[in-house]
Amino acid sequence: MRNTAQYILKRLLYMIPMVLVIPFPISGGLELTPGDAISHMIPPDQLANVNPEQLEALRESYGLNDPFLLRYVRWLGELLHGNFGYSITSGVPIKDILLQLFPATLELSLAALAISSVLGSILGILSALKKGSIGDNVLTVFGMIGVSIPQFFFGMLCILVFALDWAILPIGGRMAPGETGIWNHFKYLILPASVLGISLTAGVMRYSRSSMLDTMNKDYIKTARAKGLPEWRVNLGQGFRVALPPGGGLIGFRLPTLHGGTVVLEPLFPWPGIGHGF
Repeated sequence: MRNTAQYILKRLLYMIPMVLVIPFPISGGLELTPGDAISHMIPPDQLANVNPEQLEALRESYGLNDPFLLRYVRWLGELLHGNFGYSITSGVPIKDILLQLFPATLELSLAALAISSVLGSILGILSALKKGSIGDNVLTVFGMIGVSIPQFFFGMLCILVFALDWAILPIGGRMAPGETGIWNHFKYLILPASVLGISLTAGVMRYSRSSMLDTMNKDYIKTARAKGLPEWRVNLGQGFRVALPPGGGLIGFRLPTLHGGTVVLEPLFPWPGIGHGF
């Protein structure tokens, strides 16, 4: 337990310089692009009619005339204090918008994570147990297709089939006005969570398959078979129990993909999260 806590703490400490350094080239690239924040805040059709002195006063009030390094250091300081600035469209603090929309994004991410973990682990282990069979080849092709199809395109296909043609699931939203109950909320979650979860299932399935194949070649598995234990008991009690936990290590690698996927899919369904709100 102590070693696990030290490992997590070490990883968190490694993230600090990454968070501080990685935004620097991004900010530098934005600095080289034409225009500035003021030109994005004012609509193009109105920008030409604004007095240049007013534009200069706005730039001065926002500190845009300061050197780039000074603005970057100031931005980091505000970021560390939890000040993410204000929305250029509504003027509302970004922190308030995130607090309002993040629960919906988190709900969608956790549901997709559960679907991909359970479905990917089961399919991967079944594929390993039937190595070289038709089912193994079919699941391998399924995994390749799952990785290849863009989430946005897969989401449109699911909307076309399940929401428009068959009309068994709603197109999007989190809950219709006036509806209550767990099922009424759950039916809105099924489609976006399934699209996001299935798109991540292929990676979990391949990892679970490799882990299960490696486990089945261990000496204790051969010993269990030599003792005459039934094959189902060897697979379930020895192989499955040992091969499944390493898949939990993929959760940390899938979290960025999950959040990136929610940003893409939320405007499509639409799910009232961060991706749809911004």
